[in-house]
Amino acid sequence: MSFKRWIGMFCMFPIASLLACAPTEPNELDKLGTTSVKINNLTVTAWIANDNDERAKGLMFVPAEDMKPLSDGSERGMLFVFERDQRNGFWMRNTIIDLDIAFIREDGQIVQTFTMAALDESSYTPRAAYRYALEVNAGVFSRDGIKAGDQVEIPESVLKGVK
Repeated sequence: MSFKRWIGMFCMFPIASLLACAPTEPNELDKLGTTSVKINNLTVTAWIANDNDERAKGLMFVPAEDMKPLSDGSERGMLFVFERDQRNGFWMRNTIIDLDIAFIREDGQIVQTFTMAALDESSYTPRAAYRYALEVNAGVFSRDGIKAGDQVEIPESVLKGVK
């Protein structure tokens, strides 16, 4: 192999590896509604995922920049709203940032929380049924002392908005 060809292949590797990591289906969060969710002293401005397609996509491909806290001090997140109780777990396929998740009963009580690693395809499954799930940046729940048994305030308009 000639030196020029070797250099050309060497220089293309970083570009090819970056392209392989680029999102193939960017998440269009601006098309989702938002709501304010409160847990103790924590306020989360959450995108609402309330239909099958939105819930399936979740925060896939969302970069850390889109999850930065807002200027009012609220954290960013996503609230998954289901029409009936669930027992399914969540995974992190195509999710490129670490996240905390709280599984929440219909009455607003947190069933269980997990910190989920980016791109981890194992299932994070709570020990009891849930109606909602809230995802925020990893470490937020620990920082603010959020745990099972805490009460989540979800606006009534969101609770009735399952598509």
